[in-house]
Amino acid sequence: MGVSCRCPNLGSTLRRAIVVMLVACALLNNVKLAAAKEAGERDIQNIVDAIVKPVMRQHRIPGMAVGVSINGRRHLMHYGVASRSPHRPVTHDTLFELGSISKTFTATLAALAQEQGRLSLKDSVGQHMAELRDSPIGEVRLLHLATHTAGGFPLQLPDDVKDRSGLIDYLRAWRPQSAPGAMRSYANPSIGLLGIISASAMGETFADVMERRLFPALGLRSTFIRTPLSRMNAYAWGYSRDDLPVRVNPAMLADEAYGVKSSAEDMLRFLDLNMGLGAASPGIEQAVLQTQIGYFRSGDLVQALVWERYPYPVALDKIVAGNSPDMTMNAQPVVAIEPPIGPGGEMLFNKTGSTNGFGAYVAFVPSRRIGIVLLANRNYPNEVRVAAAHRIISRLAR
Repeated sequence: MGVSCRCPNLGSTLRRAIVVMLVACALLNNVKLAAAKEAGERDIQNIVDAIVKPVMRQHRIPGMAVGVSINGRRHLMHYGVASRSPHRPVTHDTLFELGSISKTFTATLAALAQEQGRLSLKDSVGQHMAELRDSPIGEVRLLHLATHTAGGFPLQLPDDVKDRSGLIDYLRAWRPQSAPGAMRSYANPSIGLLGIISASAMGETFADVMERRLFPALGLRSTFIRTPLSRMNAYAWGYSRDDLPVRVNPAMLADEAYGVKSSAEDMLRFLDLNMGLGAASPGIEQAVLQTQIGYFRSGDLVQALVWERYPYPVALDKIVAGNSPDMTMNAQPVVAIEPPIGPGGEMLFNKTGSTNGFGAYVAFVPSRRIGIVLLANRNYPNEVRVAAAHRIISRLAR
């Protein structure tokens, strides 16, 4: 006759031991993950510090905000001061003038208007502005406005164009220097006109449609054309070559071409959307992707809707050349890409922006899920910004 020994508490004791062990393992894993994350953050900080701090010293930049997005994780670094007097350090709230990076938002608005059926980039200017129908500008397509290929606008509007009436007179008198789609002439007037038409198609003024509809739809909470009084303390002062505090002056087409103020955090959100990493409505997502389609080629540069794109990896000298004064100030021959190149593939997208007191640069590589934002309250050379960003991306994309 066998003898059995019953241990009624053994099962519960074993279960408790297993639970304790699993909890301990989870806590250990969390500690390891936290340590790895902290080490990763330190590595990124060290890489950015080593590149950005010498640039700030060499070019006497009072303050910078740098943002890096890697696989959807955002890293923000702040340097120096947003204002010397009163003394205010750069923080995650600091607003910088974006200069011509503002144009990427104007292009996004145009793409959204197209997505909603309110206009087509194939439309002519005259289809949307009756007062320009019987003039050469009336025949120009909206696509050409969005790609700097309208036929030869100057970089800036003449100083004597101060209101809509003066703008219409200027546009009616404009005469193309080349056929639309033949030359690339980087210009504020063409993008400004695109902004006016796009906002009108949406039934609002440009500033209203951007601040009430587009920026919120993009998930941007610290991006403005008209900086609210409640955020003025966060608005950095720019510094001129003579170290005088300056901010952008209101002017005709400033809102549409170079008037946006934003934070590094918001700009990373925008880049994440462009890389397919953020959450937005399908219409917004499609509009963002439309801005990346490549329509014209000029040397190594492919011109999308404001965005400029290059096959990745791209040699530093090529991207510096694409952002050179020659590309900004002088007309360049282009070749239309048929059919246009879609947003996929190994590509780097970039845009510079400047005002009298600010210098900005953004770049992203969707296939590598990496983006970078450089915002500074001094206008320093484009080639320096491009080189700094190129070095950071090259280090982090390994």
